[in-house]
Amino acid sequence: MDSKKIFDPPPEWISSCNMTAYISWLKKNKKLDFSDYESLWKWSVDRVEDFWSSILEYFQVQYTGSFEQVLSSRKMPGAKWFEGIKLNYAAHLTRKVELEASALIACNESGQIRPYTWQRVLREAGAVQRAFNRHGLRPGDRVAAYLPNIPEASISLLAIVASGLVWSSCSPEFGSASVIDRMSQIQPRVLIAVDHYRYSGKTFDRRAELEAIVNGIPSLELVILVDPLPGGSGELRGLPVIPWTAVAGEEGEFPEYVEVPFDHPMWILYSSGTTGLPKAITHSQGGMLLEHLKYIHFHNDVRKGELFYWYSTTGWMMWNYLHTSWLAGAVPVLYDGHPAHPGFARLWDLARDLGIHHFGTSAPFIHSCMKEGLVLPELPLLRSISSTGSPLSPEAYDWLYREIGHPLYLWSMSGGTDVCTAFVGGCPISPVYEGEIQCRALGCDLRVYDEQGQELNNEVGELVIVQPMPCMPVYFWNDPDGHKYHEAYFEVFPGVWRHGDWIQLTSTGGLVISGRSDTTLNRLGVRIGTAEIYAAVQQLEQVEDSLIIHIDLKSGEAYMPLFVKLKHGQLEDHLLSEIRATIRHHCSPRHVPDAIIQVKDIPYTLSGKKMENAVKKIFQGKELSLVASPGAMRNPDSLEEYQEIRNSLDLRS
Repeated sequence: MDSKKIFDPPPEWISSCNMTAYISWLKKNKKLDFSDYESLWKWSVDRVEDFWSSILEYFQVQYTGSFEQVLSSRKMPGAKWFEGIKLNYAAHLTRKVELEASALIACNESGQIRPYTWQRVLREAGAVQRAFNRHGLRPGDRVAAYLPNIPEASISLLAIVASGLVWSSCSPEFGSASVIDRMSQIQPRVLIAVDHYRYSGKTFDRRAELEAIVNGIPSLELVILVDPLPGGSGELRGLPVIPWTAVAGEEGEFPEYVEVPFDHPMWILYSSGTTGLPKAITHSQGGMLLEHLKYIHFHNDVRKGELFYWYSTTGWMMWNYLHTSWLAGAVPVLYDGHPAHPGFARLWDLARDLGIHHFGTSAPFIHSCMKEGLVLPELPLLRSISSTGSPLSPEAYDWLYREIGHPLYLWSMSGGTDVCTAFVGGCPISPVYEGEIQCRALGCDLRVYDEQGQELNNEVGELVIVQPMPCMPVYFWNDPDGHKYHEAYFEVFPGVWRHGDWIQLTSTGGLVISGRSDTTLNRLGVRIGTAEIYAAVQQLEQVEDSLIIHIDLKSGEAYMPLFVKLKHGQLEDHLLSEIRATIRHHCSPRHVPDAIIQVKDIPYTLSGKKMENAVKKIFQGKELSLVASPGAMRNPDSLEEYQEIRNSLDLRS
């Protein structure tokens, strides 16, 4: 069945967008002529070296040295880019700023709005850099952060990247054990932290967690404390604790930008860490710079002076990505707190009041707003809504376009911590089709494979990348022989990056992601993603959230329970029948669950991903302590209920 077109960008939108300007530049300077996005994308992957070289040239990337070849080899892993040049990512964030213009706008759930000028941001970043220098930090040293989404985090990031140091952060919701699991791997010398945070109208005291973190990371030599609670200690484990105000308040010059090799590490992000030690995914200054210049300009179409908002915490890669808006001369809007406190209208009202141009959020948030029956305010300046984290349902596409009431781009995107960008996302010169991601990103040679490694078209299969990209990790920290890196991406299809998503390339050239491939539901040969079940069930007014797993029993039979969290009331027979009928109609009769079980809560990681694998392992008989790290969860107590349910069943698994 053909997809429903729900938005066609007007000619004047297409003519004014950043991607069109790039296409015109290619025609004038490279004698290349592209009539549509598909032909541009195909060139970008057929001539991958020419494409990335053009990005370096088009954006006038500042570097010293020279390179003999763009790419050492197309073999993965191990490809090296632009060997021989040095640059600095942070220098490109700030090279065209106006000192009295807004650098960022900080907001919180209490309603406070604090604009920061570039004069202030650069002055404080320079002061922080000088503190690092006095302490003897050198390029390559790691600095850890335990901070909410506040200006001090953004300023610290700028100072660290400018200095050639390596940034790594966790949000203060993380438990101390989870922070230690992450940060102890990379041996940071400095920690920038808070000892409390506010969320959903409450203050959470984190002094005990902060002390445990400092005690658990022996490499730490200095703690910089932001906005400490009254009576805070002057030292932790005998280490000096310096208030942020004493560091950033120092008068002096703006930061200096230390040029480093193209593949020099810039930040370390972490896999979810629900089981085992999280993987310390290390990205490079040069790789991130080229990728982010490309994506924020061409796929997000962000422009100078616009307000760019994305709800995130410092523990999610989208927080890092939020700051790429500086590359486009835009203003990032920071939000600290619960996205629905005191209600789901909070963020939409903020978008109206500030005049936000680009609104980034998650699919679960949009689905919740839709189910609440929220009436959105008028948003005359809003040009795009972006969604990530999980698939956005076709119904959500329709709802947003009805609610907004004026033309805008609705861009679902998907990538991840592994690349700190998106493989698939928005295309401002192409139509939007209901329920589809618009395109494969430029320079991303994404294909769809079956289990034997054969390419599929218009069928569901594994998302794979068959050529290297600069944004791929340079390595995993603390993985000297590259074994963990190879195992994470290249073990299933040698030489091909397997991302772990279940995806379909449609007849329109768009894409549909239906969940993680390791949680695919295979019922009697019919395979669908868990996201398809969720999209069906969420249409029911009484169901607030759901989670489904599929396990093979030792008896040779299979068991597929669906867990539902209701808005109120009990799971009665009429609702059971309605859930089954809905799944039968929207998915398939084979995917009607073997059991539908009411639960109090659905387990999520701190970055907002449903923990299907953790629940699956519980039902396979694993002990609760072995399936998840509580400090990496949004609601760690929720798994106990699943353990109780598993113990009450005779599954013979």
